[in-house]
Amino acid sequence: MMKRWLGQRFEVSAIGIGCMPMIAGGNISYGAADEGESIATIHEAIDLGVTFFDTAEMYGPFSNEELVGRAIDGKRDGLVIATKFAMKWNGDQMAGLDGSPANARRAVEGSLQRLGIDTIDLFYQHRVDPNVPIEETVGGMAELVKEGKVRHLGLSEAGPDTLRRAVATHPIAALQSEYSLWERDVEDEILEICRANDIGFVPYSPLGRGFLAGGIRSLDDLGADDWRRNDPRYSAENLPKNLGVVDAVSAVAARHEVSNAQIALAWLLAQGPNIVPIPGVKRRETMRDSAGAWKVALTEQDLRELDEAAPKGGTAGPRYAERGMKMVRI
Repeated sequence: MMKRWLGQRFEVSAIGIGCMPMIAGGNISYGAADEGESIATIHEAIDLGVTFFDTAEMYGPFSNEELVGRAIDGKRDGLVIATKFAMKWNGDQMAGLDGSPANARRAVEGSLQRLGIDTIDLFYQHRVDPNVPIEETVGGMAELVKEGKVRHLGLSEAGPDTLRRAVATHPIAALQSEYSLWERDVEDEILEICRANDIGFVPYSPLGRGFLAGGIRSLDDLGADDWRRNDPRYSAENLPKNLGVVDAVSAVAARHEVSNAQIALAWLLAQGPNIVPIPGVKRRETMRDSAGAWKVALTEQDLRELDEAAPKGGTAGPRYAERGMKMVRI
């Protein structure tokens, strides 16, 4: 698989894998998942040249890291394993944000144990804690780099000012934030800051939480416990308004004789050489498809049609409910 550099500091496969959907149950469900199939998916992804795998202590919580740890046992060499911290916990219940150095240390020790590895390749702050200066948080994370527990630092959903202050404290290898054809707000300022400071950009939900793949045309296509039923963009009011972008992706996909997912991912890859999307997968079939997106070469006409169908700010509905929106771009 084609490789890309994150922050001019380390190389990864051009397409990574978001492991969040791979566990059954847990606090964020994207439909039924089978652990055996999830592990087989990671194994086949490695065979296909995928080297970049993303998890977090929040997923499950904790059980997603354990699953990834089982999957990479004996296959660690050459892989880039990313995980994240943000929360303080009361058992397995979230008890608010905590960006303190002490919480970063607590989290990294737990993640190392659950993943069964000696060093985390990329350690993100999952959400910025507005009550802890970013200099203090990143400074604490940097101590973990000095100790060899972490190789590189990242942030997730940080706002422009926070990102600039973080870079002044310690090199930031990657910023992970939502970015796709239906979520383009990072184009306002954040992508330019990343380019100017050699920060890799890792889009999560690059397929619009599956919407851009084209298989969801109504709420009836989602299970009763599917997390996306809480997503404002999937609401009965907004979902029909958002189908236009799916239809545009489908038209380009038909021209190339590939899937919608490959077109949506190829569009992201075309936005800059520092961009490495991490589509969430839980089955080998969808992983194989997404992993092949780097082979798709979009034409100027393709890009123009997609931009016109999915202009910045054109998606109906916010990307999170009110509570989630308060935790992004801080």
